Amino acid sequence: MAARTAPFVINRMPGFGFMAIAMFFMLYAPIILLIVFSFNERESVAVWGGFSVRWYEAAWNNRDIKDAAFRSLWLAGSAATIATSVATLAAIATTRTQPFRGLTTVYAVINMPLMVPEIVTAVALLIFFAWIKVATGYTGAAYLIAAHSAFCVPFAYLPIRARLESMDLSLERAAADLYATPWMTFRRVTLPLLWPGIIAGIMLAFVISLDDVVITELVKSGGQDTLPTYMLGQLRRVVTPEMNAISTVFLAISIALVTIFFVLNRRNA
Repeated sequence: MAARTAPFVINRMPGFGFMAIAMFFMLYAPIILLIVFSFNERESVAVWGGFSVRWYEAAWNNRDIKDAAFRSLWLAGSAATIATSVATLAAIATTRTQPFRGLTTVYAVINMPLMVPEIVTAVALLIFFAWIKVATGYTGAAYLIAAHSAFCVPFAYLPIRARLESMDLSLERAAADLYATPWMTFRRVTLPLLWPGIIAGIMLAFVISLDDVVITELVKSGGQDTLPTYMLGQLRRVVTPEMNAISTVFLAISIALVTIFFVLNRRNA
């Protein structure tokens, strides 16, 4: 009689636990070290010299860092708002309609920034905006807002579209049967149910815009450094725990956004 072989169970494969622990260690150990050394007394980023908050104070008192940080937050907020508004309209237009020839092409065009390398998008925007600058003479921050908004649209579009596809259409149809106008149906039925997707989209777009370097570096004009590009310029000269402190603050902001989204999602659920 042939010996029975053990059933194949994927979650009990030997070595998977070790690989998972190793991957988590490589992912989070550098972040933990960054946070720890942001409180280092010494200027070294590798040798511990005692606990201190001097680098947070130095970053707070650095006018260039403040200007870059406020510019980053303002730019990310503006881009996320515009991108989410456009993404919401695009998601409604591609889900609340009968399938038509070319719908797949529309999906591909909307999601193109996700598939194209970011450097390609950045170079294309650089050439396009350079042509406009030459023609108009305008060199303000509107180029950065437009570039970040265009890049963030697909990131906001995906969660909003997913939310729309999971919503029960019978509620919107019932509103139409009760003689509600399309605008009233959207405002009283669709929008309240869509809020979790919109919040997810705007937060994702905000974070993507906040830490973007490649597009910002190629599109910005003089005096328009965001915090990531400012940090990149400083790291080319000297590395101090001040950069660790700034990174830790941005990490805290990201964690706060994720936490807020999680809490709001649980309440809506």
